[in-house]
Amino acid sequence: MNDDAVFRALADASRRRLLDSLHEENGQTLGELCQGLDMTRQAVAKHLSILEEANLVSCKRQGREKLHFINPVPINEIAERWIGKFERPQLSVLSDLKRTLEGNDHD
Repeated sequence: MNDDAVFRALADASRRRLLDSLHEENGQTLGELCQGLDMTRQAVAKHLSILEEANLVSCKRQGREKLHFINPVPINEIAERWIGKFERPQLSVLSDLKRTLEGNDHD
């Protein structure tokens, strides 16, 4: 996985909105993704290309249409690598506190 490409792709608010849209309804066409956005069709296509390069979006041709699908794997990998390791100490402390408060601190 290319963390840099994923972080660059996620750094832009417009691309995050596109991912949110695909999360709500996966498998949208370019035209459907353009609806409600204050961007040209070309700008949306460019943003989608960056998301594809980061492997956050995949495409599938269906007849004349190109459908776009969110790929949550890179985001999950970032969460596991960058967020999960910082949460473990806090979760361990909370678990210890819970055991102590419940009187089960004999472990």
